[in-house]
Amino acid sequence: MSRAERRGLVEREASALPVSRQCRLLAVSRASVYRPPAEISEEDCAIMALIDRQYLARPYYGSRRMAAWLATQGHVVNRKRVQRLMRLAGLVAIYQRPNTSKPAMAHKIYPYLLGGLSIERVNQVWCSDVTYIPMAKGFLYLVVIMDWVSRAVLAWRLSNTLGADFCVEALEEALSQYGRPEIFNTDQGSQFTSDDFTDTLKRHAITISMDGKGRYMDNIFVERLWRSLKYEEVYLNAYASVAEAKAGIGSWLGFYNEERQHQSLGYRTPRQAYEAECPWICGRSASPTGCAFAHIPTGTTANHRMDIDQGEDRSNVMSVAPSAIGAGTEIGRATP
Repeated sequence: MSRAERRGLVEREASALPVSRQCRLLAVSRASVYRPPAEISEEDCAIMALIDRQYLARPYYGSRRMAAWLATQGHVVNRKRVQRLMRLAGLVAIYQRPNTSKPAMAHKIYPYLLGGLSIERVNQVWCSDVTYIPMAKGFLYLVVIMDWVSRAVLAWRLSNTLGADFCVEALEEALSQYGRPEIFNTDQGSQFTSDDFTDTLKRHAITISMDGKGRYMDNIFVERLWRSLKYEEVYLNAYASVAEAKAGIGSWLGFYNEERQHQSLGYRTPRQAYEAECPWICGRSASPTGCAFAHIPTGTTANHRMDIDQGEDRSNVMSVAPSAIGAGTEIGRATP
């Protein structure tokens, strides 16, 4: 007889033996014997219906944000109650799960150099990270190259494999279009510790910095970008194809660079913040960094990579207007 069946033999009412004595005789824990669960109240049913409706529209809402939203609907409930009702309904907020930062034991790990460093100008520090993009069937990987001070996304790539190639291509594109930074910061993922990636940085005389293990705050600006991208674009659209993913992400990154105002930037957009300092940086003969905005071609050029949309015109990195593509290992950012 199983333990659950033995618990069912415990008589809670009108029994000659106390419940604790029955539990000892049946060899079950007293703590495991509870009263039958109460039925769900009508109020809880009404709140669960509201939660379910809001979850369909905002699947990224967790218990905190759901409790705050319920208050606007006239139901002031605490977070624990919302957690309980979401568990009953089988609802879990959508958030990043797969770990894309897999280290490689044979690769060299570089120290973190940004602690205590005053970062005050564009092209002083760039950073990069990889995240996954869920689709209706399967998922893709996205890498961005970001300027630390302006938060501008300088280059990005989508890939259906988690190798280093698409990260190197995004890096080379950013370097060719926007000069080079003094320091480049990443996590300890195998893509960034690979010889292909670090050798590219060394060829351009860029100092390499890497986050400490488990220290996501060391690269917080990219992590915050992922959150905004996924909550405002990715999770609201179940991409059915790579082309849809590329178009949707490209459109949102264009909005992020060109229209989204940042409070920390004085309510300027990342592009405005980046361009505001470019003339000053380019005019410094002693500066080790460069600025390529003055050299960005106004037109578009053909992408020389062999993929479905070979030969199609691509738009500027900062405007991020991608074209549709098909399958392929590198399936992402348009090359200016």
